[in-house]
Amino acid sequence: MGIPTIKLHDGYEIPAIGLGTVYLKGEAGVDAITCAIRNGYRLIDSAIRYDNEGTVGEAVRQSGIPREQLFLTSKLRAQYYDYDQALEMIRESLYRANLDYWDLFLLHWPNPKQDKYVEAWRALIQAKKNGWIRSIGVSNFMPEHLDRLIEETGETPVINQIELHPYFSQVEQRQADKERGIITEAWSPLSRARTVIHDEKITELAKQKGKSVSQVILRWHVQLGVIPLARSSSELHQKENLDIFNFELTDKEMETLNALTKPDGRIDDQDPREYEEY
Repeated sequence: MGIPTIKLHDGYEIPAIGLGTVYLKGEAGVDAITCAIRNGYRLIDSAIRYDNEGTVGEAVRQSGIPREQLFLTSKLRAQYYDYDQALEMIRESLYRANLDYWDLFLLHWPNPKQDKYVEAWRALIQAKKNGWIRSIGVSNFMPEHLDRLIEETGETPVINQIELHPYFSQVEQRQADKERGIITEAWSPLSRARTVIHDEKITELAKQKGKSVSQVILRWHVQLGVIPLARSSSELHQKENLDIFNFELTDKEMETLNALTKPDGRIDDQDPREYEEY
């Protein structure tokens, strides 16, 4: 079964699940990402901060899949939020990946104390006009950050990529994104295999469904209308994580997972209102 797509408010379509690439670098990273593309992944998520845009670009070339069939994402690191430097680094990121354009480019964190995210957003708008980027969005932005971007520039992000998993389900933020016509993406949808992946209730549910814990969690994301970005270098797990479009969770099963959320459910306590990325 093919991967469904979701239409962004700018008219482009994005796959309903993608591959996260943090920590995937060098030859091993190329092998893992190439394997993922050949196994059906079309959405590949990178970032300047990951130091692996070259790895992603090389995997794209080695995969043999035409560039136009892929949806490639990167993100601007907050140390480059000055307007001119932002444009320079977006261009640099394309050089590193040896790409003509990114399908999607995001501001990685709002860094509210630094207070340059509106300036950086204007740079993304210009880079889009330049043809370097097709769609522009943000990552880890709270409702007040989104509103400021929209009010001061008139341009609404197409995506908000946030930490989201059953232990931190982000109900309010998802609703805020939806009200603004923004699609929510989930980073660390499996909590980096540190917390929720070991939950007893999900483990039991997975046994009942004849599915893996990862498949149940990723299916939960999809049914919420969220795009999960699961990272795996294992071919077995890559295939397993994609195989989530041939079953459904019932309303009761969805509620079981929804009820697991915690006020302090963040993996590393990275609150976007306080956390500063450099």
